[in-house]
Amino acid sequence: MAKPRMYKTEAIVLKRINLGEADSIITLYTPNLGKIRAVAKGVRRPKSKIGGHLDVLTQSALLLAHGRNLDIITQGQTIDGFQACKNDLYRISCAIYIVELIDQFTVEQVENYAIYSLLKSVLCRLGEVRNCDLALRHFELHILNHLGYRPELYNCTLCKTALQPQKNYFGTGDGGVICPECAESRPAPYPLSVNALKVLRFIAENDGITINRLKIDAGLLREMEQ
Repeated sequence: MAKPRMYKTEAIVLKRINLGEADSIITLYTPNLGKIRAVAKGVRRPKSKIGGHLDVLTQSALLLAHGRNLDIITQGQTIDGFQACKNDLYRISCAIYIVELIDQFTVEQVENYAIYSLLKSVLCRLGEVRNCDLALRHFELHILNHLGYRPELYNCTLCKTALQPQKNYFGTGDGGVICPECAESRPAPYPLSVNALKVLRFIAENDGITINRLKIDAGLLREMEQ
């Protein structure tokens, strides 16, 4: 049976690159197709009917036609423009950081519904959360988890013993936290306080709504970001 020429999908726009005088290549993240790139013809013209539906940080319902090299977006309708997030400069900068991470961490045409769901939920929350930094840490840990790179936060990644409530260390090349004894043999690991490790564990095990209830001081937030 021949493959249908047209198909529909929801998508969140990650990136737009100009092509020719009026076209753009749109990078999309979809629930069932993963990351895809498609051409939007004439999208940069003032009278384009789909231009506003293909802005970065927009979730849209799209109709696409299979193309020889890249598929072609023929219709679009906005589902959520995440406007509450876009109304604040810092929040939109956080959202741009998130979609850039998605673009860099994923390859094309590999389905990962969990990442799509995570992306949609964090863009919704960014418009209303009290602490954007906590939302970013939650996103970072959970995208690593969905991609198979979740850092070890309970046992030393080198000697495998359970981590004790003391200053431990984070080894970026070791896949997670290492104990003080093992840290002596590693080049410049990051110190990790007891409280920072506790919060990282809590973030890794809970959803974004629960995380938003936390009250964390600025110093601890900086430590977790590092």
